[in-house]
Amino acid sequence: MHSDLRDEYLRAMGIQQWVARTGLPAEPGPEPAAVLAQDAHSPVPEDAATLDWPALEARVAACTQCALHETRTRTVFGVGQQQADWLIIGEAPGADEDRAGEPFVGRAGQLLTEILTAGGIRRADVYITNIVKCRPPNNRDPHADEAAHCHAYLERQIELLQPRLILAMGRIAAHHLLQTDTPVGRLRGTVHHYGPREIPLIVTYHPAYLLRSPLEKRKVWTDLQLAQAVP
Repeated sequence: MHSDLRDEYLRAMGIQQWVARTGLPAEPGPEPAAVLAQDAHSPVPEDAATLDWPALEARVAACTQCALHETRTRTVFGVGQQQADWLIIGEAPGADEDRAGEPFVGRAGQLLTEILTAGGIRRADVYITNIVKCRPPNNRDPHADEAAHCHAYLERQIELLQPRLILAMGRIAAHHLLQTDTPVGRLRGTVHHYGPREIPLIVTYHPAYLLRSPLEKRKVWTDLQLAQAVP
């Protein structure tokens, strides 16, 4: 862990030291609720459920299942340790990610790295991906059908990774994974579970939201503590 970055992030949130806590209460949040039509999850395209990491990434790179392929520069498959304990899921690539072909590389990605570092977690030790693998035009929210077409790819990533914990960052990721329209502020502070293996899932705010609302950083710190307390 880089102690200087950790201390800087904690000071920015007005936190003097880390104290592990569990059972954090959920709080109302300012993000609006929205549903991604979770029952619209698409069937697995062709043989995606049998592909290994290289073949799955190649399949995503060649995907034309929805209109997003017409405007993308590059697909954004995911990055990180493919045997990671933690899987971090955001919503969709932005302009920086579309150019780089890697998730969370812009300002929000830099803040995510700082958040992880503050908790003693190296970015290289987690796996990071998004609900959709192509950038929606003008950075709009992904549509329900776009998320549905990418769902099989995400499911295969989860199956290959076998993570111990999922960290859902932001409204889009939380609503899609938990099949709910409950506001993020009310989903926080609880250990949810995802899929047939009941993978523990923690909901927190997206770093892009924190750039607009920096006073909410303290809440993300408590979310990170809750995630670290999961057995």
